[in-house]
Amino acid sequence: MSDTPAQGSPGKATPLAGVAIRAIAARILDAVLHKGRSLKGEFAAQLPAVADVRDRALIEAMCFAALRQRGRYEAALASWLQKPLGPRESDLRALLYIGLAQLDAMQLPSHAAVSATVEAARSMGRQHQAGMVNALLRRAQREGVPSADPAAVWPQWLRQQIIGDWPAHAQAIFAASALAAPTWLRVNRQRNDVDGYQTLLREAGIESQRSGLLSDALQLQASIAVASLPGFAEGEVSVQDGSAQQAADAVQPPAAARVLDACAAPGGKSAHLLERDPGLQLLALDVDKRRLNRVQDTWQRLGVQGRMQAADASQPQSWWDGEAFQLILLDAPCSATGVVRRQPDVLLHRRADDIVTLVALQARLLDGLWTTLAPGGTLLYTTCSILKQENEQQIAAFLQRTPDAHAQPLDEQFGHASGAGRQRLPGEGDMDGFYYAAIRKQSVT
Repeated sequence: MSDTPAQGSPGKATPLAGVAIRAIAARILDAVLHKGRSLKGEFAAQLPAVADVRDRALIEAMCFAALRQRGRYEAALASWLQKPLGPRESDLRALLYIGLAQLDAMQLPSHAAVSATVEAARSMGRQHQAGMVNALLRRAQREGVPSADPAAVWPQWLRQQIIGDWPAHAQAIFAASALAAPTWLRVNRQRNDVDGYQTLLREAGIESQRSGLLSDALQLQASIAVASLPGFAEGEVSVQDGSAQQAADAVQPPAAARVLDACAAPGGKSAHLLERDPGLQLLALDVDKRRLNRVQDTWQRLGVQGRMQAADASQPQSWWDGEAFQLILLDAPCSATGVVRRQPDVLLHRRADDIVTLVALQARLLDGLWTTLAPGGTLLYTTCSILKQENEQQIAAFLQRTPDAHAQPLDEQFGHASGAGRQRLPGEGDMDGFYYAAIRKQSVT
C-alpha cells in the first residue's frame, strides 16, 4: 500500500470534528496492532464512511506515522507509565500512539493535537483515563519522544535475515523503513511531458523536482491529496514510486511487441509500458478477477488499452493461446520487505513460513511463464523484497535449472549488484526497496 493521501474532491463534504477523526484513527490502529487486521483492509472498511477527503488523509497519515514509529512510542509508554496498559486497554494504547504521532512525527499544532486526543479518549468511554492521556501527551510535548532502535520492531527472524543478507546496510535499511516515503509522480507521455507537467504543478503552488535517473518522474516536496494534482482525473499523471517506474527502463520491448504483465494489478507498470508505446500488444493477467477492475480503471483514466484476463500465470495451459511473448514482466508476489515504510503493518503480520511459501510460488511462476516466452525474448523479474532468498537466490536457482535462460546485465543505476540482478535498498535515491533481474531466452540456431 502507498501512503498517498486519500482521493476525493476537497471541500465538498463537511469535515468531521477533530475528536471523531482521532477516535476513528485509534480504532483502525487498534485493529491492526492487536487484532491481526491489515492496514489496507481497515482503511477500506472504515474510510468510506468519512466523507471529507481531508479527514481521510489525516486519518491515514496518523495511522502510518504511529505504525512507523511504534517502537519509539512503545518504549516511551513503557518508561513513562507506572503500570503497563493491559490487554483490555488496547484501544487506549492505540489512541496514545495516535497522540504521540501527531506531536512527534507529524509535528501538528500541539494544543489541537493534545486537546482533541484527550477528548477522543472520553468519547471512547475512557473518561477516567483522560487525565492520564493529557499528562502523557504533555510530557511528550515538553520532553520529546526518546529515540529507540528502529530495528526493534522487526520480528527477530526477519531482522536476522536482513542483517545476514545486507550486513553493511542493515542499520540503514531499518532506519529508512521507519521514515515516511516521498510521493513520486509518473507523467503520462501520451498527455504531457515532464517539463510541461512540472509547470502545471508550479502554477498550482506545488513544488517538485526532477529525477536524474527517471525520465518520466517528478518527486513532490510534500504529500498532497491525489485529487489536488492538476490533470489527475484526465490521466496526465499517476502516483508511482521511482523504483517501480524504473522497471520500464530495465527492458526495451520492440515496437508493437507482444507483452505479458503476469501479475498486473493494480496496473501501474503495464500502463507505463503502454504510455511509452501505445502499440504494444499487451495482455494483463491477474489471478484475482476483482483486482483487474483496478487495472481497467487505471488504463481508462490514462487512455491506454490492452487485454485483460483473470488467470493463474503459473498455469499457462489454462490461458495461453500459444503465441509467444517478446517481453514478460513478472512483478512477483513477495514479502514486501522493501516497502515497509509504505506498508508498516508488514512487520506485524509477516511470518517466517510465509517466505517459504512465496519462494515456491515465485519459482512456479518463473517456470510456467518461461514456456510462453519467445526465443530472443526477455523476462523481467521484479519484487519489492530485499531478501536474497526471494531475489538473488531465486534467480540463481532458475538459471541453473533452465539451460536456455541467460541473465542480461543491468547497470548500477538499478542498485547494488546482487547475483544476476540488481537490488535497490529502501531509501536509496528516495525510492523503495526493489529487485530487478532481466533474463533472455536463447534463440534457436
